[in-house]
Amino acid sequence: MIGLLLSLLRVLHPDLLLNERSLWITAITVGCSVVEPWAAIICGCVAACMLTRCNKLAEKYKYDDPLEAAQLHGGCGAWGIIFTALFAKEKYANKVYPGKPGRPYGLFMGGGWKLLGAHVVQILVIFGFVSATMGPLFFILHKLKLLRISPEDETAGMDMTRHGGFAYVYHDEDGIPMKKIEPASSS
Repeated sequence: MIGLLLSLLRVLHPDLLLNERSLWITAITVGCSVVEPWAAIICGCVAACMLTRCNKLAEKYKYDDPLEAAQLHGGCGAWGIIFTALFAKEKYANKVYPGKPGRPYGLFMGGGWKLLGAHVVQILVIFGFVSATMGPLFFILHKLKLLRISPEDETAGMDMTRHGGFAYVYHDEDGIPMKKIEPASSS
């Protein structure tokens, strides 16, 4: 519901409710075994704000991700990693990882900076790995003109131009169903 409330500040996007369920899961999965339930609620609320902010950045930099996958998994996933480094409780960390006394735990729980430092390095490694592996792939797809569709297909919508029908039933003002649009030239 946090995501829905945030979307009301701009434009109502019902699909945000579906992404919100995913963002809570994405963010809390990292530390679900080592945090208190009250902290998990904080994690989800901040993750909703994080997704909204990541979406604004995607719009600003014209990053084309209609499913918000990078924003959701990258932004909210990174927040989940940082969150765990802040709120991991010593009692739970020792229970989940027995036999290792002195294991670092959350900064806000009195555990010091060690876990936060390790998690920042983890985020940098993940982003570095994804950039190093996916960057060349997207560069090649871009050069082969396989990454984007034609502007005409983009405007008309791929449901009609590539898949032969609407994903949803659409009608014009008079209640007449919209007609099929033929595909533009292959791109």
